[in-house]
Amino acid sequence: MPSVAVKLYSVFFKLLLKHRLQNLISISPDHALSDSFGVSTRSDESVAAANPSFTDGVATKDIHIDPMTSLTVRIFLPESALSPTEPRSDRRHSHTPSLNQNSPAPESRRNSYGCSNNENLEPYGGYAPSPKRNSRKLPVMLQFHGGGWVSGSSDSAANDFFCRRIAKVCDVIVLAVGYRLAPENRYPAAFEDGVKVLHWLGKQANLADCCKSLGNNRRVNGVELKKLNVQGHIVDAFGASMVEPWLAAHADPSRCVLLGVSCGGNIADYVARKAVEAGKLLEPVKVVAQVLMYPFFIGNNPTQSEIKLANSYFYDKPVSVLAWKLFLPEKEFDFDHPAANPLAHNRSGPPLKLMPPTLTVVAEHDWMRDRAIAYAEELRKVNVDSPVLEYKDAVHEFATLDMLLKTPQAQACAEDIAIWVKKYISLRGHEFSY
Repeated sequence: MPSVAVKLYSVFFKLLLKHRLQNLISISPDHALSDSFGVSTRSDESVAAANPSFTDGVATKDIHIDPMTSLTVRIFLPESALSPTEPRSDRRHSHTPSLNQNSPAPESRRNSYGCSNNENLEPYGGYAPSPKRNSRKLPVMLQFHGGGWVSGSSDSAANDFFCRRIAKVCDVIVLAVGYRLAPENRYPAAFEDGVKVLHWLGKQANLADCCKSLGNNRRVNGVELKKLNVQGHIVDAFGASMVEPWLAAHADPSRCVLLGVSCGGNIADYVARKAVEAGKLLEPVKVVAQVLMYPFFIGNNPTQSEIKLANSYFYDKPVSVLAWKLFLPEKEFDFDHPAANPLAHNRSGPPLKLMPPTLTVVAEHDWMRDRAIAYAEELRKVNVDSPVLEYKDAVHEFATLDMLLKTPQAQACAEDIAIWVKKYISLRGHEFSY
């Protein structure tokens, strides 16, 4: 059985979540909170500030990638991406340059993206890749947080803790997606945001290649580009950076993994389907595997776990129903909606046999477990590698709320994910497989 601390925290969590859901339902009919820009975090969410220095082995930064919406990503770059021979002092720029006291300070001007035109002066206090150093390329993992569609964020304290652990254990660059929340933006906004980030990753990879070949003052699609020698940026005519330097230096998008947590699992599965449909149009991005952690699946015909564990910990079934009412448009509300039930008869997209390898993580005390297992079984029937990891005495969100729950299963889950994922992202292949 779960510990007493887990049970107590679950009680308070469900009370607060139910109160939030009821307030959102009472103050907003289906159209009242419609806002195309949307929100990707709640004001009462406990957030962790981004830290672009490797204080605990992982550097982070936030990027707003779509000017028309609130869509953001938080990049988690593990220190293992740096060259082993690179001196520690060169990995992090200090806020103030070390100069000889007897020599005059050289004149410096900052350009529009915060870098000094003098290579010896770096006012930016975080990690900045240098084109002179050899950089190690790491796989990329797109992570979609949970929260029942209406809460959670890419920069929440719990999600930040989880993504740091995954980045270090799996040795990957994690892109935590801050998709738009309901009810301000109902289905399919969150799903579209997931696909948009995948295309943005491909765009970044292509821009990084252009950065290596473009000369000064070239034009691409009618837009004037300038190549500066400072950090290898491509900037537009206004001096705004177009290339994300961390990804340009360290990301290998041809080894891309999707990881979805709770309702984020539903988004990951949708993005995987769209990636299969796009095929080579996504190049150089290639989705090689996905991880679904206790996905937020439901259906009209209840499974045995949905009946037996309906009042389980954290997200019980009554609370989850409220979340689905806030997420799905009123005219489309149906538990067999393709967003809710991956095995629904009206499921669109490619056949299951074309889906990428899928690892499913379930908890013993989670009412959603049976439907997630059934989906994995259907994938196995068509020869897709789709193992299931079930954790005894675990509850929904046990791994992603470990900052609060402190369960022994959480670290084991991260290590198990790393073992399986490295079959598909390791350059040495199945050396790390079971």
